[in-house]
Amino acid sequence: MAIVTEEFSDSTLIVVGHGSTLNAESSVPTYQHAGELRRRGIFAQVLEAFWKLEPGIAGVLRGAFTPTVFVVPLFISEGYFTDEVIPRELGMPLQDRQYGRVLRKGSQTIYYCGPVGTHESMTQVLLERARDVVTRHPFPRQPNPGETALFIAGHGTSNNENSRKAIERQVELIRHLDLYAEVHPAFMEESPRIPECYAMARARNIVMVPFFISDGLHSYEDIPVMLGEAKPVVEQRLKAGQPTWRNPTEKHGKLLWYAPSIGNEPHIADVILERVREAARG
Repeated sequence: MAIVTEEFSDSTLIVVGHGSTLNAESSVPTYQHAGELRRRGIFAQVLEAFWKLEPGIAGVLRGAFTPTVFVVPLFISEGYFTDEVIPRELGMPLQDRQYGRVLRKGSQTIYYCGPVGTHESMTQVLLERARDVVTRHPFPRQPNPGETALFIAGHGTSNNENSRKAIERQVELIRHLDLYAEVHPAFMEESPRIPECYAMARARNIVMVPFFISDGLHSYEDIPVMLGEAKPVVEQRLKAGQPTWRNPTEKHGKLLWYAPSIGNEPHIADVILERVREAARG
């Protein structure tokens, strides 16, 4: 049995994921990172909670027996879920419904931490995904970043302007590193849209990294179709358990490598822990 360290020995960590009734894999990163932090023995309790699945947030909170509770959203950006849904489920007053707040319920103190996706170290997670996909699939040869256009793909929504900010921030950070010939954002529901990547890229090589926590229907099905793969082909590959995008695929005179989502990167467990430490420091 793991030995609980003094740092958070009186604390419960709740990792909150979105979850989906349509795709069982959407919950995998939440269980993966919570399981890793449970294994390390840092907290008295480590619990998983979801918005669209059981166990729900409010129910899990009732099962936290420690005087201190840290709630970390396993989400990419600030937006509807981090600003509205999770605070409401935690019972936060309207005026306090944003991360960084401290809520006191009886003898229990609840720290609502920032989402993992806006943490500064996510830049390295994205870069590692981009490097890994071309290393694994070097045909016809592994492209040099200096002759490659990197696209960070996200959902985007007109309902909340914060939805795209996390992606645009990462694009700017990676541009300043001067590693890739070009770095662009691309969105499913906002401009610039994912299918526009072929026209936007001046370089012949394109690497696209979906900035999503889980490999769900968006990353497995929707984006490959947006990139030009026939929907019946994608559906057939899904049923067969095959990758829905063959790396690299040539379309519109460009070679495109499409990476997995970033959610199962082991480093994310450390990001969750850092979010907790930030909240504890105030």
